[in-house]
Amino acid sequence: MKRVISEQQIGAVSSGKKTVAKNILPPASAPADPGFSLDVINWQKQHGRHALPWQNTRDAYRVWLSEIMLQQTQVAAVIPYYLRFLATFPTVESLAAAASEEVMAHWSGLGYYSRARNLHKCAQAIVAEYGGIFPSDPLLLEQLSGIGRSTAAAIAAFSYGTRAAILDGNVKRVFARVFGVERYPGEKAVENELWLRAVALLPETGVEAYTQGLMDLGATLCTRNRPSCNRCPLAHRCIAYASGRTSELPIRKPKKAIPEKQTAMLLITDGDQILLEQRPDKGIWGGLLSLPEMDAALQPGHTDFDIALARMTAPFGVPASVEKLPEFSHTFTHFKLHVTPYRIALAQRLHIAAQGSHNWYPAARMAAAPLPAPIKKLLLAVFREPDLLSG
Repeated sequence: MKRVISEQQIGAVSSGKKTVAKNILPPASAPADPGFSLDVINWQKQHGRHALPWQNTRDAYRVWLSEIMLQQTQVAAVIPYYLRFLATFPTVESLAAAASEEVMAHWSGLGYYSRARNLHKCAQAIVAEYGGIFPSDPLLLEQLSGIGRSTAAAIAAFSYGTRAAILDGNVKRVFARVFGVERYPGEKAVENELWLRAVALLPETGVEAYTQGLMDLGATLCTRNRPSCNRCPLAHRCIAYASGRTSELPIRKPKKAIPEKQTAMLLITDGDQILLEQRPDKGIWGGLLSLPEMDAALQPGHTDFDIALARMTAPFGVPASVEKLPEFSHTFTHFKLHVTPYRIALAQRLHIAAQGSHNWYPAARMAAAPLPAPIKKLLLAVFREPDLLSG
């Protein structure tokens, strides 16, 4: 299938086989400043990070994998997942050919699971539509699943040396402080202005060191709390530093009360096996296995609870006991979930291979199962207790 660039995106100027994206050219409305990029490049070469597992390579597959994993996740958390992923899926072709369950299992615990689903879809598209070769044009990369404008630019810059601007959270923080941005950077109008500046500041050469330098500055010096301004190569031009406002900039997102939700989860067990449910692709923990749920307002000992429980367990067997386990909470980006787990041991199991999206899973495979981190933690705790395996 041929990729078509949307009319809503900035177009590209083609010359033979080489495509130059217009969005990498400095706009007239934003001032260029060669000294800015030179300061960043020189600092990165001397003090930046050079030994991360995905550095010192032009392999677009490895670069892409790292950039997707690093979206909203710290480097220290990503490294072990990145190494395990590469050990199992060393090429984009091997990832594209893998089963969805295997991909999700390797992502389990890293969070933001839509990234894993998009990662798999993107790999399949790269193989099917581009012969396993990642495009060097950020506009083409941006059309692939899970790749936004900043990620596309980073992949193109690190893999092919393409001159394209990034604007992730770290870069927004650096820009907000250095240029004294007085509004919340997540606001669309402000973000558009920052993009203009990001493009205008691109160096003519050394884009890889410049791009990595901006990332390193935000991650190691220009941190959200207690920035190391005395070691920053941009301190002499930083408005926030000069005015003593590094703790105020960037402007924080206006706080809203985090909604709280309740649910009851059922650990339906038959000896050393547990019933797991495949969650829909969309929504929280999309595509992962989890526990069946029911209304948390229902309480043991009440008729409504007994009726609901009977309805939930009837397709799978006859309950012998119901035990309420300690409650726990998990905070997502937009809400907090309070979970009340119940362990239901079956006296008699109906031996049906599968019931729709439900399947029985042996405890021995629990550690490798594609489960959300808090659910996996709960199940491992339950199945490591000998007394919980009896009955």
